[in-house]
Amino acid sequence: MTFSRWRWLAAALALPALCDAAAQSPWPMPGLRIVVVYPPGGLSDGVARALADRLTTMLGVPVRVEHRAGGGGSVGMQALARSAPDGLTLAFSAVSPLTLRPHLGTVGYDPLHDIVPVASVMLTPVVLVGTPAFSGSRFADVLAQARARPHALRWATSGLATAGHLVLEQVQMGSGIQVTHIPYKGGGQQLTDALGGQFELLSTNVALAQLRHMESGRFKPLAVGAPERLAVLPQVPTFAELGLPQANITSLFGLFAPAGTPAAVLDRLNGEINAAVQTPGIQERLLASDNLPATMDRAAFARLIREEWVSNRRLRGAGIRME
Repeated sequence: MTFSRWRWLAAALALPALCDAAAQSPWPMPGLRIVVVYPPGGLSDGVARALADRLTTMLGVPVRVEHRAGGGGSVGMQALARSAPDGLTLAFSAVSPLTLRPHLGTVGYDPLHDIVPVASVMLTPVVLVGTPAFSGSRFADVLAQARARPHALRWATSGLATAGHLVLEQVQMGSGIQVTHIPYKGGGQQLTDALGGQFELLSTNVALAQLRHMESGRFKPLAVGAPERLAVLPQVPTFAELGLPQANITSLFGLFAPAGTPAAVLDRLNGEINAAVQTPGIQERLLASDNLPATMDRAAFARLIREEWVSNRRLRGAGIRME
């Protein structure tokens, strides 16, 4: 997760891919394993599988995807931290399990010493939508209903200490409203329940599935966390426009490895992943839903994560607790 550091990222995104595909050497068998720290069916699942397919071709060995969901990504990150540092196991995750969740509760890993950043992949806006159970049509209706009946509105997120959760908390702190938080373990089931009207509000990463339901009218887009309005949702204001700049939050996703993985392996992986993200198929997949491809070198990615970890320490006293 990254919080409005768009100017810094703009320079990093311009970095060229580091790998020379023609100079590839055979990758050791049995190939690579990408552990997605969220459940199947969400944005992270689709992007990870697209990357795995591309890397399989580039590396000449199988790259398979597995899921270890739970704890806002911390379950999968703990599994990664305990994996052999041989370059064959990676995790695909937002940066929040490293930069946010450790400040809000106990995790089974040291976020700055047990896990190393390998390559950033995408920067993803957060969108707040009203489900079929929500009777309003604008963000102002959220505030009005929540003030009239505190805790009556049910607001779902993809998990504790995720970007969507932090948006919820920042909206509550900034506006004085009180809602009931419904944390899920990822994006797949929450989408099904949202369409079934199991709760009124959902803050989630922008993805094609959610956009299709907005186009059909099943979801009502109310606000976005982004530096400006999204091209696919030009009528929807940002949280900053609505007077809540602290809720204007985006998510940064990337790939990570266990600490101790040889630097040469990490550098090779960084170059291959950067090249994969820059291929037309993956670029088009991300840009179609206003997800911004975000490639940078390992040092830049590690520096950004460290800065976010330091910035988020202030949230320890903000009353945000892991349930």
